Amino acid sequence: MRIVDKKVLSEGKFLRFVLASYVDSSGITRDWELFERINCSGIVAIVPVTNDGNVLLIRQFRPPVNGYVIEFPAGLNDKGDTLAEAARRELLEETGYVSEDMIPLVEGPMSSGASGEILTVFLARGLSFKGIGERDETEDIEVLSVPLNELDERLEALRAGGDYIDLKIYGLMALTKKRL
Repeated sequence: MRIVDKKVLSEGKFLRFVLASYVDSSGITRDWELFERINCSGIVAIVPVTNDGNVLLIRQFRPPVNGYVIEFPAGLNDKGDTLAEAARRELLEETGYVSEDMIPLVEGPMSSGASGEILTVFLARGLSFKGIGERDETEDIEVLSVPLNELDERLEALRAGGDYIDLKIYGLMALTKKRL
């Protein structure tokens, strides 16, 4: 199986919509609609854990779901950085914290049915607060500091209050707990 052709259907400021033609395992050529990031060489997410055992989450309004989402700090590697540098930048920008120890945790596709985006996740330890960095103009972020032993209850309360919980939190926290 392989992609044999790509045709750009539409392109915006950040996304390109593509029709990919591929040959399936039966030899049949099929079409698949997908999107690609423009000027982006990766996506990073950070699981920040403070020295006193709190995990930092962010809460922000997300127009695609018309609601607030609880998620880990994350962002695009769109400035030519290494992935670790992008993770450090996003952590500072979104939470105001810097990390002494940025540990690669896991990487994989974000939404393989719609995009080729690969998310690289880092565990950030040895945190110190330096002040909120310069955020993107579209970011209106609330930082939540939650004790690890209260995380499940806090997430449930936020969900019950109408916020969406990014499903990646659950799996990434299971991986993080193995590394702590």
